[in-house]
Amino acid sequence: MIAGKRGWRWLIVALFASAGAYLAAWPVAIEPVAWTPPPAPEAAGVYAPNERLRAIERLAAGMLVGPEYPDVDAQGRIWVAEAVNCRLYTGTLDGRLLRLEADGSGVVELARTGGRPIGLRVLRDGTLIVADGARGLLRVAPGGVVEVLASSHDGLPFGLTDDVAVSADERVAWFTDASNRHGVDDHLDDILEHGGRGRLLRIDLATHETTLLRDGLEFANGVVPGPGEQYLLVCETGSYRVLRHWLAGPRAGQTETFADNLPGFPDNITFDGRDRYWVALANPRNAALDRLGPYPRLRKVVARLPPFLRPQPVRHGYVVALDLDGRVVDSLQYAGDDAYAPVTTVRQIGDWLYLGSLDQPAIARVRLRP
Repeated sequence: MIAGKRGWRWLIVALFASAGAYLAAWPVAIEPVAWTPPPAPEAAGVYAPNERLRAIERLAAGMLVGPEYPDVDAQGRIWVAEAVNCRLYTGTLDGRLLRLEADGSGVVELARTGGRPIGLRVLRDGTLIVADGARGLLRVAPGGVVEVLASSHDGLPFGLTDDVAVSADERVAWFTDASNRHGVDDHLDDILEHGGRGRLLRIDLATHETTLLRDGLEFANGVVPGPGEQYLLVCETGSYRVLRHWLAGPRAGQTETFADNLPGFPDNITFDGRDRYWVALANPRNAALDRLGPYPRLRKVVARLPPFLRPQPVRHGYVVALDLDGRVVDSLQYAGDDAYAPVTTVRQIGDWLYLGSLDQPAIARVRLRP
């Protein structure tokens, strides 16, 4: 009986020792870099909790999955890249490109990229330029023919082509490679790693020549040109900020912080054409994740945990508006089990804000208050 108890004790000790060895030394696919996040802003003032995203209208509900990036053409029709793998519909990894009317009716499938379309822009003739997280930067003709424009730069393949913007003359496009190491399925590992693997690039749409504008970014995400295409704004999701990269003028080629220490993870960014940038915050800041910033070894331990034991997102729809100087001037939020979240894109069309999401089964819209 005593020997039996001792045997159980040794077994328990061995199990704990094995678990400790696993958490301390099991190889993982990240090499975390130490950093110290700034203290998160208080939930007060412009960031005070509100429910302005509660009374949303869901468009094309149940007819699509993961409408990551709605764009609009000259006829006011909405174009959508379905970022989720569409298993509910096809059982494959083919991502659909859809078109629908502004009220959510008339859903039409244009093409399937064979990858994971995330961002897109509609050209004047109906051609789509698509940032496909799995295949790279694509061009999709009005008839549905898919062409790969670029899948690497300087010998380094794109890991997660995330967003794209097109110049007014439609000759060049700017796009982001969120991470040259982590792809769509393990993109959260890039946030945990904080290794500066993101890139901002330019492509000539006629010659397909790519140019590196900036590397070392922390999950390079949404990109949009500013007024007169003097600069680009790019969301650096892993650092809670928006950067400005100058394209013209005496500061051409320089990059600076435009909006810093946001209350969440900035995803995509759009311009209303006048004086406001809209930024989708995929999730509010996570205090536990921030506390892990200075401790790379602990973040490796977290990477070895099963997903349900890692810092978890919350169901909180959140978008903010920036003025032309990078100041946060407005926020719309809603936290709840029925929230449209995560919000990954926000675009103003007239008096409406249209919202996209990585995994919601609908596009959402909400009317802006006067």
